[in-house]
Amino acid sequence: MEATPVVTVITAFLNEERFLEEAIESVLGQQFDNWEMILIDDGSTDNSTAIARRYAALYPGKIIYTEHEGHANKSTAASRNLGIAKARGELVAFLDADDVWNPAKLRIQVNIMRDHPGAAMLLEASEYWNSWQNTGKQDIVVQVGKIRDRLFQAPALAETLYPLVPVAAPCPSAIMVRREALLKHGGFEAGFTGKYQLYEDQAFLIKFYLNEPVYISSQCNNRYRQRIGSCVQWVRKEGSYHVVRKYFLQWLQQYMLSHHITHKNVQRLFNRAREEYSRPVLHFFRKGLMKVQQTIMKV
Repeated sequence: MEATPVVTVITAFLNEERFLEEAIESVLGQQFDNWEMILIDDGSTDNSTAIARRYAALYPGKIIYTEHEGHANKSTAASRNLGIAKARGELVAFLDADDVWNPAKLRIQVNIMRDHPGAAMLLEASEYWNSWQNTGKQDIVVQVGKIRDRLFQAPALAETLYPLVPVAAPCPSAIMVRREALLKHGGFEAGFTGKYQLYEDQAFLIKFYLNEPVYISSQCNNRYRQRIGSCVQWVRKEGSYHVVRKYFLQWLQQYMLSHHITHKNVQRLFNRAREEYSRPVLHFFRKGLMKVQQTIMKV
């Protein structure tokens, strides 16, 4: 039997035949080699299923293909949770099926996690990748927060980052987390489906911000592909951003109540967020949140 991998890479995909192969190849090209990759098919109907199965056959035990029963479509959150349930690595990293990693990504992040054994999660900057389709737009590196290269104790990041403060949060492909902490906090919230998927990453992240030490790195080793067809575009076109955010805030209120989270500054920020659509004086805050949302999602 193969040795237990240090890192499990989780990639959930749904109809990503244009990009999936490039994402997988960026993992195969990593300078750190002690990993496994779990490809979770969320009910694809295009050629991405065949691509994932082909790589699993080429790299048995290294790349694993899995799907929901009956090849069902369940959501990104449910698919990531399926990957977490099958993960063997001490560390877990997420790679969106249309993003890519630079070759040093795992090596650098594993070293940081080893240097900071108290960190439950690691976040890094992301390159917002426009040039892949020659749009004329520049690629830009977006850093996480205003202070970096240090460990933050809970609940500091809940008080300084999106979704309660209009300051840029990480992209999924920038995150590494200890599997033990993932299991402790229940992974991703499966209730964030359909248009509410706009906030499934934020629900996942804020659980860690509220409960665990998190390290922010200024390194940037992931490319976050900007393209048409994103969830944020769908929500903006439908005009339902306020509905989606209200759903998230209702979930967060229940989460804080059930977990007895009573941090005064977090509660103050939550109360402001809850009022942001009913009080005109907070229009500036609402605009700031939308701007950050457009930054952290594919637009």
